[in-house]
Amino acid sequence: MPRKEGLRQTPAVTEFLRVRKRLAYALLAMAGVTAIGIVGFAIIGRGHNSLIDAIYMTVITLTTVGYGEIIDMSNNPAGRLFTVGLLLLGMGIVAYTVPMLAAFLIEGQLLHFFSRRRMDRAIERLSGHYIVCGQTAATWHVVDELRRSGWWVVLVVPTESASTVAVERLGDLLRVEGDPSDDEVLREAGIERAAGVVACMEKYKDNVLVALAARRLAPRVRIVASTETPDSEGKLKSAGADAVVSPSHIGGLRMASEMVRPEVTSFLDRMLHDPASRLRVEEIPVPDDSSAIGQTVGWLGINDLDGALLLAIRDRKTGQFAFKPQPEQQLEPGVTLITMVDSEGRARIERRLATGRRSIVMRPET
Repeated sequence: MPRKEGLRQTPAVTEFLRVRKRLAYALLAMAGVTAIGIVGFAIIGRGHNSLIDAIYMTVITLTTVGYGEIIDMSNNPAGRLFTVGLLLLGMGIVAYTVPMLAAFLIEGQLLHFFSRRRMDRAIERLSGHYIVCGQTAATWHVVDELRRSGWWVVLVVPTESASTVAVERLGDLLRVEGDPSDDEVLREAGIERAAGVVACMEKYKDNVLVALAARRLAPRVRIVASTETPDSEGKLKSAGADAVVSPSHIGGLRMASEMVRPEVTSFLDRMLHDPASRLRVEEIPVPDDSSAIGQTVGWLGINDLDGALLLAIRDRKTGQFAFKPQPEQQLEPGVTLITMVDSEGRARIERRLATGRRSIVMRPET
């Protein structure tokens, strides 16, 4: 049957259509054998029994219930042979169809399909979100931190079991099951509209494939990949990764900091991991056509906002940082604000930088 316009052939839709097709064939076969039974018993009992008797005989034969025969078969060898044939043929069809129908309706395949479709539609509405690919322990931390920071996240996991683990660890979230290096899977996750992709697979070779696919489908998207192999950083960057992170290297630096600067580490932990704290060190690019261009840092008034502190300004062209900028410093095109801020404070700063058009990407309610 032709697809409805706008219904993308996602894995969930494909699986649903496959099961529905099998179930339709099974129901058709069961309807056919039931019709054969009714017609056959009606002919056998012709002149002595009603159509209701033929239906009754068909039902008790196909279900192997074994109630008494209403249509007399004692002196009718042909009728007995017909009953045996109907029983052998129909019992297999019923045994195949009934469990499939029960699984479809009772075990939740139908509900799973509609749940999957709702999730697909929610992903289709996203823009400026982040796609996280993988099933490692680091993957769950990446997703959790992005969500805590107020960003929309779509998780791409390679297996159904990894999806189950993700829900257990993170609760319900937007996710896609499939090979993250597959173009269709990335498109299902909204790669063309995403702000960034995190490749956090178990093997760096898989991260290379994810980076290649993501860069080809979305040339401007930012890609961050993980690796535990020191000599793989160049390969990942050649594949399209903008940054490469080694979780074990970061962990080692953190352990050293815990030893020599425990108070700083405690502060950062409180800021990043305490559920009661919503502060983050954020970067906020200043649009080139922003009304703030040419104005001073003091005019922007970030430090006067609740939940916001301006730490530095970075020139994206030169890469230079101006730490603790003075109020009279002018904002030039191509700069990024480095701030310590909560999600509400960031939204207020972005509104001050807006140019009359809506330049703020969609975020979840926090």
